[in-house]
Amino acid sequence: MALIDARGVAKRFGANEVLRGVDLVVEPGQVVCVIGPSGCGKSTLLRCLTRLVHADAGTILLDGKDVMARGFDVREAREKFVMVFQQFNLFPHLTVKRNITLPLREVLGLSAQEADARASETLARVGLAEKVDEYPGRLSGGQQQRVAIARAIAMRPKAILFDEPTSALDPELTGEVLRVMKALAQEGMTMVVVTHEMGFARDVADRVLFMEAGKVVEEGPPAEVLENPKQARTREFLSRYLR
Repeated sequence: MALIDARGVAKRFGANEVLRGVDLVVEPGQVVCVIGPSGCGKSTLLRCLTRLVHADAGTILLDGKDVMARGFDVREAREKFVMVFQQFNLFPHLTVKRNITLPLREVLGLSAQEADARASETLARVGLAEKVDEYPGRLSGGQQQRVAIARAIAMRPKAILFDEPTSALDPELTGEVLRVMKALAQEGMTMVVVTHEMGFARDVADRVLFMEAGKVVEEGPPAEVLENPKQARTREFLSRYLR
């Protein structure tokens, strides 16, 4: 059974039709990268999956459960399908450890000892074990994003949804975040990644979706979509990223 099975997802904001019948199917352990120009609906699609935004039409099944059904427990979706955002979303007044342990205690109900142990474990995985007592403002952007990823990993989710996680970072800091994401993929984490990092998509993704004007224009293995795209619009878009 697919871990994510979204069919015909549509969303409109006023007169702006942001999503126009998008399908997205992700099997356990797969990495799917979603690419496309700004404003094409990529981020809105991720938000619809976890009900941060309510889709107007279509069906969305997460681990077999209907996200759009009346009475669906949205908290369950956000515990199992965790998002990592472009702007980190860390609490500046809390230490790195507290940023990670807060949802573990408040959402998952772990004890202080269990939460602390899990925070230490995940910070070590992203190479930040020594930053446990620092505050976000004293970290680089790349370090802050790795803390955000550690927070997501600590929830032990079924999948992580990344919304352009490196777009706010300079190239050097981008590399350290992508290395963590590649390691997660190698460990078998299911991931949906909205990105402009075509090298990452080529090296890590099982499938690439190219979106344009709220629709999936082309999808397939990275070797096909990125190196031999069938659609003229895909070729035009990639010409700006792949030299």
